[in-house]
Amino acid sequence: ALWCLMMSVTPTRGCLLDLPWEDILVPHILCHLPLQQLLSLQRVSKSFQSLIQLYLANMRCFDSSQVGPAIPRAAFVNLLKDNEVLQQLALQNCSDWLTDRELLPVIGQNHHLHQIQLKGCAQLSRHALVAISLSCPNLRQLSLAHCEWVDSLSLRSLADHCKALEAVDLTACRQLKDEAICYLVQKCSRLKSLSLAVNANVGDVAVEETAKCCPELEHLDLTGCLRVKNDSIRVLAEYCPKLRSLKVKHCHNVAESSLSILRSRGVELDVEPPLQRALVLLQDVVGFAPFINLQI
Repeated sequence: ALWCLMMSVTPTRGCLLDLPWEDILVPHILCHLPLQQLLSLQRVSKSFQSLIQLYLANMRCFDSSQVGPAIPRAAFVNLLKDNEVLQQLALQNCSDWLTDRELLPVIGQNHHLHQIQLKGCAQLSRHALVAISLSCPNLRQLSLAHCEWVDSLSLRSLADHCKALEAVDLTACRQLKDEAICYLVQKCSRLKSLSLAVNANVGDVAVEETAKCCPELEHLDLTGCLRVKNDSIRVLAEYCPKLRSLKVKHCHNVAESSLSILRSRGVELDVEPPLQRALVLLQDVVGFAPFINLQI
């Protein structure tokens, strides 16, 4: 079907390639085709190769999942070597091949990036985050989940230069402690979404500072933050009126006494009320949940 589209000819208009490339083909036709198919078209002819290169140079969004998880290093570099207009870059789970050597040139020539996804890119280093902070002043969303190379100094650089950040995912960035998180939220007060999940070094100090500095906060993930306690959850309830969801599963020091405040406001929580949890456990044990009539 794709071949028929690209090679279709009419008596009056000729080949599809005769249409204006920059005005018609790139913005209105090629953008609707999967990237993997576009790359295959480069082998059709030199004209198609030139057209696809023009498309790649003007591409606003690149998602590695559209090509496949195991992109050859040289292929990735070639795909984006002429692009200076990227706005979104998604390279999640590219730990098998992505290093600073491949990423830094792309970051360095794309100053309009506002969304970057690097989840699970384990072979990068702190230099990648410093490069992002220096080259992407308009960055709004950044995922660094499971990037254990993120340290306090590189996070400080991010906070100093990317103050428009609205969503940051620091899941399992285990080098980070309360002090680094506090610096981030003090500088990036527009944050609406923050994940500090699976970080045993994060405690009440970071959560309370986040609450006080980020009044626009809507989503907070504290899953597995064992040092977080009730006091910081109460501060969160007091300072974050726009909070919509909170994850505290496996936070063993957070009890219903603090969560009930948020629950009464309709905040979505990932732990059930004590009574409901008890009924679920009972159902698991005996195979049914009895009806209980409570009179208060």
